[in-house]
Amino acid sequence: MSDYLKRGFLLGLGAAVSGKEKLEQKLKELVEKNELTQEQAKTVLENFIEKGDTQKQKWSDKQKEQTQKLAAEYGIATKEDIHELKERIHELEMKLSNKTAEEVEEEE
Repeated sequence: MSDYLKRGFLLGLGAAVSGKEKLEQKLKELVEKNELTQEQAKTVLENFIEKGDTQKQKWSDKQKEQTQKLAAEYGIATKEDIHELKERIHELEMKLSNKTAEEVEEEE
């Protein structure tokens, strides 16, 4: 499943790069024909890039969500799960070492 998401992402990225190149070319032509100013062309290109970044973030969030669902479905521990377990183990070790220290004091 992850391979399909990766391929889809790369396909979208390729289309975006191709689209950006075509947009840059078209904007250059419009500037040369004096149909747009250089500043207007720059603004259009910046808006295109900004929208691309927004879409990239949406795809990234969607992929993360999809991965979390799959991990939950298959019972795979997440980093958060492992971190939580490490904290619990540490707390138990501390309680155990305190109890052991108390037992040693009682024996003396």
